[in-house]
Amino acid sequence: MTDQRSQADIVRRSLKKRYRKEKRFRAYGVLAVSIALGALVILFADIIGKGWTGFIKTTITLEVMLDGDSMYLDDPTDADQRAMADFSAPIIAALQKQLPEVLEAGELRQLNRLVGSYGSNDIRDLLRAQPELLNTSQTLTFLASDAVSVYVKHSDNPSYSIRLSEQQQHWVDQLLAKGVIETKFNNVFFTSGDSREPSNAGILGALVGSLLTLIVTLAIAFPVGVAAAIYLEEFAPQNKFTDFIEVNINNLAAVPSIIFGLLGLAVIINTFGMPRSVPVVGGLVLALMTLPTIIISSRAAIKSVPPSIREAAEGIGASKMQVVLHHVLPLAMPGMLTGSIIGMAQALGETAPLLLIGMVAFIVDVPDGFFSAATVLPVQIYLWASSAEQGFIELASAGIMILLTFLISMNALAIWLRKRLERRW
Repeated sequence: MTDQRSQADIVRRSLKKRYRKEKRFRAYGVLAVSIALGALVILFADIIGKGWTGFIKTTITLEVMLDGDSMYLDDPTDADQRAMADFSAPIIAALQKQLPEVLEAGELRQLNRLVGSYGSNDIRDLLRAQPELLNTSQTLTFLASDAVSVYVKHSDNPSYSIRLSEQQQHWVDQLLAKGVIETKFNNVFFTSGDSREPSNAGILGALVGSLLTLIVTLAIAFPVGVAAAIYLEEFAPQNKFTDFIEVNINNLAAVPSIIFGLLGLAVIINTFGMPRSVPVVGGLVLALMTLPTIIISSRAAIKSVPPSIREAAEGIGASKMQVVLHHVLPLAMPGMLTGSIIGMAQALGETAPLLLIGMVAFIVDVPDGFFSAATVLPVQIYLWASSAEQGFIELASAGIMILLTFLISMNALAIWLRKRLERRW
């Protein structure tokens, strides 16, 4: 009896020890998940905290007298006169009307800096399009300068340095109280390309460039990747050569992306002489980078189709090609699409290979074709984050939010397709 009790005690102690280990293991798992979620929350909070103001613009609305004498302009349709005219004079006069105590020339120059540097261009373009407005009074809305925008949106944030003098800050406060300076939804961010002035910079050029680049990537990588997967899985003989190909495909999936950028620079640009910073070259480079992912995921999808499908098709007299095209490929397509979408999401977030082929260039115009100079979302974010102007900080964070939205949407689409189209055998 004593031996039995001692053995029972040993078993109970062993079970208690095992249960304690299991509890500790679960606690470690919960702790790891909590740390990961906490880091994700901090990341998103930081990005959103810095980026939400990028979707807001600061405007100055003034009653502007388009006086031809003060602008030294008689005929707005004359290009020579427009080149010599002073289109900032009406803006200064309109601001002085709001702040009549400003009289000295030095103060007037400081007052003019409240409006963005493109304000005079707005008046020039308006008179060029509608010359009949000369010598009339118009209510015009201008984008505020970067310094004013930072002050209005971040005056209580110590991480932003205010670059306005105390006198300028006083003027801005007065104009805010009068409703002359307002904050609105930043439609410029979605309707224009890049600019040297943060208030005039937009992400449309990068969005269109990314879209054109991904179209080229998908058009090349998907059919080539699927064809390669079908051949390797259904038709290729099992020998050392195919084993060599499979090993290298798996190795290519782990190659750093910058290597593909070097390949594109050396072969596509230097050897074949294709232009830099165009969506076609970017798409070719990203297609090479995405191919291994699509091939591997497509082969896995083909393997998931049960052998009985092939045997049934062959049993009714179908050829090998008919079996693959009419039976195996349709059933494997959901997995292929899922892998392709994930590969395209990876390509959308790549920066290093595109930097080497020149897509880091400052592009103002929105690209209108596959051979137009363009940039992409990650590179645009990189350019804004490395700029000295403080207004670009919030634009970079807003761009990250746009990029994350696209990435999350593409991964959600992949998950939905897999759930919607997959078949259980």
